[in-house]
Amino acid sequence: MLVDGEGNPIGTAPKSTVHGAHTPLHLAFSSYVFDGEGNVLLTRRAAHKITWPGVLTNSCCGHPLPGEPLPAAVVRRLSFELGLTVESVDLILPSFSYRAIMDNGTVEHELCPVYRALAAGRAEPNPEEVGSVEWVPWKEFADRVLTGELAISPWATEQIPLLAALGPDPLRWPTAHPDRLPPAARP
Repeated sequence: MLVDGEGNPIGTAPKSTVHGAHTPLHLAFSSYVFDGEGNVLLTRRAAHKITWPGVLTNSCCGHPLPGEPLPAAVVRRLSFELGLTVESVDLILPSFSYRAIMDNGTVEHELCPVYRALAAGRAEPNPEEVGSVEWVPWKEFADRVLTGELAISPWATEQIPLLAALGPDPLRWPTAHPDRLPPAARP
């Protein structure tokens, strides 16, 4: 779903046609999966991905289907990419947006609300999407990103300071009301 600068829907386009040198702003999501102990599931993107191949990042990102609520898209992609059954999905950063340019000139330009998901069970990565996974204590991960010791995807690099500011325990972060989502993402 293509959106304007205020997050209003302005049309749709196939995913394959919007990631290039002139990527239009479009709706996406990021999710951070936690277990009951507050460990976060990190993923390394598959080496053959078009954007940021082999890069360490948050648990899962994706794009909703036209008319699909974002929490449903999070659940769908976590199942497809990681084989996870999700216990809950909470909106954390409703209006996050970023623009990043790869070395090859490919631009990523997303209005990308951020979700926390709780999941139980073992992740079973889909090799078409994910190269590897690891569970890491949130504080250890956030500290390493904030000090610059750990290189991660550009969107996660921007998200981590915002998430860390919500408190040290990710299971206690305040949730955002869905009416704070951009218009294109509202239920």
